[in-house]
Amino acid sequence: MAGLYTGGKQITGKLEQARVVSKKKPWSDLDLSLKIHPIRKDIIPLKDDAAIKNAVKNLLISNFYERPFQDDLGANLRGLLYEPADVITEIELRDNIREVLTKYEPRISVTNIVIRDNSQANEYGITVNFNIKEYDSADSVEIVLRRLR
Repeated sequence: MAGLYTGGKQITGKLEQARVVSKKKPWSDLDLSLKIHPIRKDIIPLKDDAAIKNAVKNLLISNFYERPFQDDLGANLRGLLYEPADVITEIELRDNIREVLTKYEPRISVTNIVIRDNSQANEYGITVNFNIKEYDSADSVEIVLRRLR
């Protein structure tokens, strides 16, 4: 049996069998659909990776000047809907998405942004693939941006 001295405490036993378990910080967020729990009659919160996914989606659908005192929060994707459907608009959509997620969502790293132009239906289909850093898992968010006439 080996012993290890760490900051006033003596740890004894088989150290080769010991393992370090990191405690992951629990994340929670309010589900904007406001679903009611059938028993508690309370709003069901989103937990962990579902909360992070919801936060990413909320950042993407937010526009500039929508949130008080945070006028630059959001990707401002609706503002680009009425631009010509070309490569330049797709590049600007991709840049806005990457910029808002890099600036306001440090819990993820964006791996891929796929933009599908569906001009016939006046819409863009956007899929953002990302890795959640703390949970070491991959996830994605899909949104559809539509022009209303």
